[in-house]
Amino acid sequence: MNDITALADAARLGHETRARANDHAALKLWLRMLSSVTAIEAEIRRRLRARYGISLARFDYLAQLHRHKGGLRMRDLSRCLMVTGGNITALTDELEREGLVTRMSSPTDRRSWIVNLTVAGRHSFEAMAREHEEWILELFAPLDERAIGQIYEHLGTLRGQRPDKAAATTARQPRR
Repeated sequence: MNDITALADAARLGHETRARANDHAALKLWLRMLSSVTAIEAEIRRRLRARYGISLARFDYLAQLHRHKGGLRMRDLSRCLMVTGGNITALTDELEREGLVTRMSSPTDRRSWIVNLTVAGRHSFEAMAREHEEWILELFAPLDERAIGQIYEHLGTLRGQRPDKAAATTARQPRR
């Protein structure tokens, strides 16, 4: 294999290039999942930027407000998106200037701000969300519904696993 082919394979495989033949199957699975999520997220970011001139962070911000019809306090929005309050303030400032969100003081806490989508923000997000869903369906098209259901169930089992319990069983697992 020449250097160019090796580089192309590494770019395509991403995190999976870290795996060795004798690594645990679980490690290989983790690297494959990480590679897949990274590639899909990069493609969604690219499409959002190209089609709507919006970042994934802004899309996620609008999605949270769309889910919470009564609006969200900025600190709750920060928790939902797992970003700092400073990031939320900067995004809110930008989206407010563009007429996509409004910010008003909380009637119960004068130190707190509640952010809502404007009508224009709601319509704009709904158009993006419809296309985003089509992109996800397209990117998952290589998998049939049965495979998607199985992966979903398996990941649900994994997600429900307590980290302390999983760590206790790791030492007993043989290499595959």
